[in-house]
Amino acid sequence: MAKPHIVWLRRDLRLADQPALHAAAQAGPVIPVFVLDDERAGDDAYGGAARVWLHHSLGSLSRSLGARHSRIVLRWGDAPQILAAIAAQTGAASIHAIRHYEPWWKEAEDELRDALGEDAALRLYDGNYLLPPGAVITGSGDPYKIYTPFSKSMLERMPPRDTLDEPDTISSPENWPESDSLDDWDLLPTEPDWAGGIRDFWRIGESAAHERLAEWSESVAEYDEARNLPSTDGSSRLSPHLHWGEIGPAQVWHALKGRRGQGWHTFAKELIWRDYAQNVIDQFPDYGRESYREGYGAVWRDPDSDSAAADDLRAWQRGMTGYPIVDAGMRQLWRTGWMHNRVRMIAASFLVKHLLIEWRAGERWYWDCLVDADYGNNGVNWQWIAGTGVDSNMFVRIMAPLTQSEKFAAGDYIREFVPELAHLSDAEIHDPPDGKRGRYPARMIEHKAARERALNAYRDSRGE
Repeated sequence: MAKPHIVWLRRDLRLADQPALHAAAQAGPVIPVFVLDDERAGDDAYGGAARVWLHHSLGSLSRSLGARHSRIVLRWGDAPQILAAIAAQTGAASIHAIRHYEPWWKEAEDELRDALGEDAALRLYDGNYLLPPGAVITGSGDPYKIYTPFSKSMLERMPPRDTLDEPDTISSPENWPESDSLDDWDLLPTEPDWAGGIRDFWRIGESAAHERLAEWSESVAEYDEARNLPSTDGSSRLSPHLHWGEIGPAQVWHALKGRRGQGWHTFAKELIWRDYAQNVIDQFPDYGRESYREGYGAVWRDPDSDSAAADDLRAWQRGMTGYPIVDAGMRQLWRTGWMHNRVRMIAASFLVKHLLIEWRAGERWYWDCLVDADYGNNGVNWQWIAGTGVDSNMFVRIMAPLTQSEKFAAGDYIREFVPELAHLSDAEIHDPPDGKRGRYPARMIEHKAARERALNAYRDSRGE
């Protein structure tokens, strides 16, 4: 019998437009393998909400493969060692995988190549982004650091490659390696089971991703305006499906590229933003952990040493800041594992500028709570808000939560996630009168005072 070919799965949990699977299926029998390598990722191991999504996504892919008389081999531990051992055990000719750009995965790819030696080949493919990092460069041959020229250059290279259909056949090996049981991984919370909101809010898996794309494509024309309105939520909600590779960005692009209007143009640039984030972490591997711009240390209050800052951080995490739009977002995050994009920016800005708590504390919370937590996107977005990024908003531009809430008509959104304010009128709900707050907390700090405090801290950090 022909030698088998291993497909190393990570954030590429789909059958269609999966270049590694496609190549392996053409080459011979296929052994799909997913290794949960928490130790390698360290502090960036999958957070709680991400593990819930992963459990259901792996279950969905397992069922799809089962319908094709195949399966997933699940293992927990060091990915290069486990994959090399499976290759040796099965006599695999090669290991096929889609490239990943998180620093721990790039390290793992190098280690796996060394571990295989001449016994088997590691074959890497591009497939999780519109174009691989480094494909779009400046006139001088350097990678772009700033989004706007990067985006312009990307658009000149679009559309992306043609997509791949599911393999016609996925042949099985003569003998399957042993596999862990998905349930034994305990990815789902039990005591207590806090994931009910995630289950209610999401459908998970490749089929669900395509269903969501089909549903939302009918309203993409209104996206430019609707994406900013949390009460009507015109966002695509494709981000977790894209993050976990249940659908590829090239598939999304080709499905929508014929649409007319500003809505599609705006969404296309957000797909390009995903590519931009990967280009940033490919250049600066620690970008999700360290500020690109130095000199902000004196701005931040440290929750580890400052009890008042620790209390403020907990209030923000719990959605008890006294600012309804911020609290609605933080409670939506906890309940559903996701937050509306406009509100993500407002809540993040509130933490780093109103509360003067460093962006990494917020990034860690988002990392644990988001089903679409992404090393590149999280780092780039938080550093953009904080003013510390290679391409970022100026720190002195401070979002006004009350104004943002009214401007983007967030009343019904607040009523859903801050029900203690549901009785208030549209005129009152964005900035509740003191006598009508009931048990809802007072504002932690007034906007004007927070703005002055932030600007003073910034000037002091600059020695002004």
